[in-house]
Amino acid sequence: MKAVGIHDFSIICSLGSQLTDIWNKTESSDILAMEENSSYLNGEKTYIGRVKSKFPNLEETFSSFDYRANRLLKATMQSIFNKYKQLVKSVPAHRIGVILGTSTAGIDSLEKAIPYYDIHKKWPESYEVHHQRMGGVSEFLAQYLNVTGPVMSVSTACSSSAKAMISAQRWINTDICDVVITGGVDVLCELTIKGFNSLGAISNDRCQPFSQNRKGINIGEAAALFIFKKDTDQLNMLAGGESSDAYHISAPDPTGKGAYNCMQLALNNARLDASEIDYLNLHGTATLQNDAMESLAVNQLFDHSVYCSSTKPLTGHTLGAAGALEIGLSALSMSDFNVNGNYIPHMYDGKYDSQLAPLNLIKENNQLGVPETIMSNSFAFGGSNASIVLSKSNKYV
Repeated sequence: MKAVGIHDFSIICSLGSQLTDIWNKTESSDILAMEENSSYLNGEKTYIGRVKSKFPNLEETFSSFDYRANRLLKATMQSIFNKYKQLVKSVPAHRIGVILGTSTAGIDSLEKAIPYYDIHKKWPESYEVHHQRMGGVSEFLAQYLNVTGPVMSVSTACSSSAKAMISAQRWINTDICDVVITGGVDVLCELTIKGFNSLGAISNDRCQPFSQNRKGINIGEAAALFIFKKDTDQLNMLAGGESSDAYHISAPDPTGKGAYNCMQLALNNARLDASEIDYLNLHGTATLQNDAMESLAVNQLFDHSVYCSSTKPLTGHTLGAAGALEIGLSALSMSDFNVNGNYIPHMYDGKYDSQLAPLNLIKENNQLGVPETIMSNSFAFGGSNASIVLSKSNKYV
């Protein structure tokens, strides 16, 4: 793989919509954005990472795409729109692609429409069947930007947006596109929260990745968008690695083989040794099986020396958007926003599960500096795994 430049990026999540605020809350392990909620589970308590911003409806031109995920996408794109227009001044529309990851798209629209149908025996005028199509989010953004290059959505559960970003790099490397808008979006809905709860994976307390007291995940919502271009920049995506262990429909391979292979392939494609990774953003869901598997794989590859943390206690697990969101948070740690020189700390109760392979989890106010190379992990149902390596140093490009 050849590195591609990340020329700008934007994030909206429960931590906020401004990168300065998001980084400050990430750096300080601000868990207050995670709110206690019982409305999704019929009175049963959990914590959710809800985006607080209010988004206006889309323009009449895009009325058929008017649902929360796309309104969130539009707001996220607006933050980088000016930079985008500068970058594509001389780029034909057919050389600009859009590829996003999602696992919910507009399914929340159906959830809101069903009670109306139960009463009136017809669907509300605002609801259209195609709202829950995964392709709708990418189609909307492509039409909003008026581009005619390749358009695709990736829906591989929690690895969706990381896989989308790897494909975006591939589109540029193979000369399909000159510019690609990539990332992911997912919104809160009953389908995912009740679905994970039925699997026994939802925690009724704040999630505690790698703690002996961990009970499962909290769910959040987010959008994160990146502008990829062939020319390298201050921040670059070096490479990604993907694997599919296909061990079980929802449980990871307990040996961590698929995760290990995925991370190793990312290093190989980036032409780096494990010792050259400064920081590893863990998938770190706080479920019993995922944390056990990931700690084993990371320990085997990095000899438990690499600094690492999970950001899910701060944002919730944003599912199809998680990969892009966590790559964005990691990118903030590599940027000028990181004025205090802190790696992203790991927020939990401090009671590491002694049954897990040891990890070098980061404490608050660590003053480790500004990382030059990071890896971010995203592992999903069915053993669909993706790892991405970013760098801010020209020596790795």
